[in-house]
Amino acid sequence: MSPGELGARLVELLGEDVTYAETFGELTVDVPVSRWLDAVRVARDDPELDLSYFDWLCGVDALDDGFEIVVHLWSVARRHRALLRTRVPRAEPAVPSLAPVFPGAGWHERETYEMFGVVFVGHPDLKPLLLPDGFDGHPLRKDFVLASRVAKEWPGAREPGESRGGAPPRRRMRPPGVPDPGEWGPEASGA
Repeated sequence: MSPGELGARLVELLGEDVTYAETFGELTVDVPVSRWLDAVRVARDDPELDLSYFDWLCGVDALDDGFEIVVHLWSVARRHRALLRTRVPRAEPAVPSLAPVFPGAGWHERETYEMFGVVFVGHPDLKPLLLPDGFDGHPLRKDFVLASRVAKEWPGAREPGESRGGAPPRRRMRPPGVPDPGEWGPEASGA
């Protein structure tokens, strides 16, 4: 089944509020958070889709748009895959847990909960996984302040890529084997 056929089948089974896109031969299906658990269950249980292998789940900080929760599913028998994605608001990030559908999702949800602060409703044991006890904050959020930047100034500039005080920029380095633009291409011919 091609990615387009997979996406069309999911829309057929789940309804018009589900959309899909094929990018670089990969299928991404966008699902409203209210249909998240249903969508994953349908993808697993439909015999034509047979996306019964849970590969991974992660979070993405989309800043003002909230957080995206992404799950990658694979069909071992049919050898096709799909990314299912939903978006939760930044103010109260909560999504139904996939642990009842795929028990292996429990570890990934705990990590996403700890790193982004997304609550997985119905998770059997949602507790911190990687960070030390008493750690304050969610380190993979884009608004998380890195302690090393507070304690010690970034060497040479406030942030990578920003210059300070009008200092001249560094000389641009070309990768080995790449000639100067004046030696080849449109600049060399004077056109």
